[in-house]
Amino acid sequence: MTDVVSEEDEGRATRKPRAELALKTLHTDPGSPERLRSVLELTLVYGGATLALVYAPGDRGDQLCLIESAGVPRSLYGVRDSYPLSGGSPAADAYRAGRPRWLGPRELTAPAGARRSPAGDFWLAALPLPPDPRGGGCLVAVSESPGGFGTDDRECLELFAGAVSFPPTTGTGDSEALSTSSFTLALDSGRVEVDDEVLDLFGLDPDDFDGKVETLLSMTVPEDLPTLMSVVEADHMSLGERELEFRIGRPSGEQKWLRLRARLLPAADGRPSRLVGAVADASNLRPSGNEVTRVQRLAAALATAGTVHDVGQAVVTALRRPLAADRIAVAELEGERLVVTVLDPPEPEAWPEVWRTEWRSDWPDAPVRSMPTLEAALREGRAVIRPAGTPLEPALADVGPGGLAVLPLPAGGRMAGVCLIGWDTPHDFGPDERTLLTASAGLAGQALMRARAFDAEHELVGMLQRTLLPRRLPPLAGAEAVARYLPTTAGLEVGGDWYDVIPLPDDHVALVIGDVQGHNAQAATLMGQMRTALRAYAVEGHPPDVVVSRANRLLMGMETGLFATCCYVDVDMAEGTAWCVRAGHLPPVLRRPDGTTDILVTEGGPPLGVITQADFPMSPLPLQPGTVVALTTDGLVESAELDLEDGLRRLAGQLAAADPAHLGLVADALLADANRSDDVALLLMRYDGLDLRPLRESWTVWRVPEAVRHARRFTRRALRAWGVTDEPDAILLIVSELVTNALVHTDGQVRLDLTLINNRMRVAVADISPRTPIKPTSIGWEATGGRGILLVEALSATWGTVPVSGGKQVWAELTLTEPVGD
Repeated sequence: MTDVVSEEDEGRATRKPRAELALKTLHTDPGSPERLRSVLELTLVYGGATLALVYAPGDRGDQLCLIESAGVPRSLYGVRDSYPLSGGSPAADAYRAGRPRWLGPRELTAPAGARRSPAGDFWLAALPLPPDPRGGGCLVAVSESPGGFGTDDRECLELFAGAVSFPPTTGTGDSEALSTSSFTLALDSGRVEVDDEVLDLFGLDPDDFDGKVETLLSMTVPEDLPTLMSVVEADHMSLGERELEFRIGRPSGEQKWLRLRARLLPAADGRPSRLVGAVADASNLRPSGNEVTRVQRLAAALATAGTVHDVGQAVVTALRRPLAADRIAVAELEGERLVVTVLDPPEPEAWPEVWRTEWRSDWPDAPVRSMPTLEAALREGRAVIRPAGTPLEPALADVGPGGLAVLPLPAGGRMAGVCLIGWDTPHDFGPDERTLLTASAGLAGQALMRARAFDAEHELVGMLQRTLLPRRLPPLAGAEAVARYLPTTAGLEVGGDWYDVIPLPDDHVALVIGDVQGHNAQAATLMGQMRTALRAYAVEGHPPDVVVSRANRLLMGMETGLFATCCYVDVDMAEGTAWCVRAGHLPPVLRRPDGTTDILVTEGGPPLGVITQADFPMSPLPLQPGTVVALTTDGLVESAELDLEDGLRRLAGQLAAADPAHLGLVADALLADANRSDDVALLLMRYDGLDLRPLRESWTVWRVPEAVRHARRFTRRALRAWGVTDEPDAILLIVSELVTNALVHTDGQVRLDLTLINNRMRVAVADISPRTPIKPTSIGWEATGGRGILLVEALSATWGTVPVSGGKQVWAELTLTEPVGD
């Protein structure tokens, strides 16, 4: 029966009992090469190590020579292939003294045989092995965890050191032979000496073999030849052992898996001279899914993974097919959010609905706290195995209804990311599989951290882009909006495309999309400045043409030499109308409720930053409930193979065929075939209309002696027309105070606006002075003024002031206790 350990049991147990259990479950013979490698892999899993190595005395007896290693490349830490027994290395000291050595960064100086890690400080442990006929040896482990090896780590390392046993056929001298099917390759001449068993594995007759290594290489399956050549060519490897599996095509037509184990040996001058080793039949191992071999192959793939995406692909390649998993996701951990880098399969339909609708669809970017199971696994830093039927949160339940593995990816004392593996049908998790998952997680975490160093420039670009664009769009009354941004894949360049959705007073909303010339940090910085400027001008209350005109003058004044295109649409949610202003940008595309589409090629102005005194005419856009407004940049509709007009017509056709009820899915479908040689920004808004339209009236206050009385009379008429009978005196008093304040303290035009919606009355008075009224802190009995704002505050539920077109608007709201009459 499958051994399924619950999360609670794992939490109560220390690592040493679990390590002992893992040793007992090894299905390999003592002394076999497979067992030695398995023990080293368990050292990585339970001993807190990122690299584990075993040394044994060489044939000459004066050196400790490397026998086997597992984990990250040892070159990262300056670990050598051999150490003199009389030297001062940690391995030699532990071997001679017969007791462990635990060294921190301060002790690991050059004389001690190690150097600083490129990634930072590290800790090293050297433990003597039990005596055996060969004279014992030494287990060396390296860790980057803060504080080094803890108590549990040390207990597990001592346990694994006692479990190490050497393959009887493994030697360390120049005459080394890994098995009876051995070979020796002279690197300078390419001549190879092989025994009859090697030739039998290749299906060759000894009398017909010409002794050339090229003859054997020519029988390798083409897909496996590059990996095999990396071992045969001395320039690609350092002194020490290598192991790999490859396929050959025998003369009979049969395809066979072979396992190569070899060591590169030096000549007298220390330069690579000969490759000696053994070849074995590995066909019988392939169906069994040897877990250690898989980990070794994953380690080799991760060692050459240059980017975060490469790391994710290596994990998927190493785990999905061997585990017969239905889906795998690899995600980075950025602060408190997960950013998925690789999904396999990539089709959205293969993943839960919530991943496609509630999260960003340029693949999920979600807070960890939204998934408690995953959050707990990351916090505790250990794998979580959930069999079929385990209750899970919706975001994870459909990832693996038949079983789910949540693998935190540890690195450097913290979590670098997480890997989710899911099955659709009930899946049994055996001990070997659990070991594979845990070991793979440790390797992937370290590789992910190294890849981030290679991705530093790309990460900076991505962070800059995400910072300059809206994190999320605001909710809209009477509409729904979604946006997508796809950066270019052509190099590590940041683009200048942007979008924005700006809520405005009086149930207005501004839709903005733009594109700054160029793909560099200057373009991205200017994009952020233009987005901020347009938002500031819009919030001030300017009409669309004034907003765009002021942004144009601002860009001209910057003298950057760059220009920008922009499309600005001001939508009145209550009236169902919109005004569009284009500055050298693509026209909006409208999808009507009946499915027809229009490309609204309206009159527009030049790009921003070209002409100081430019006109930006406004064009009306009539909207009906159910209309979809689509704004995009040229990266979506133009490429080397597609001109702009054809691209717009294709976009209109795709929009006509889409279902506007799910805007997120519509946006994903429109971006499916996007041109990735340029940035793409897309903004969609579906206008639904307000469920309850507000009642509005406006009055221009004349500067005459009886201006306040006229304003009160206008207000009384409006209230009577709307059927407002509740608290009219309070409303009239607020109108009197706000109008009086504007007339006394400002010059120019004064406007009174009244709005009623959902039994909430809003009184607003606008003037041309930007100065905000100040509430007095105290008023003496003899004061003749200053009480107006205090009265407004006392009579209203809330009040405030906002800038409007160079001036301000002072407003107050009251909640009516009686329903408004018809």
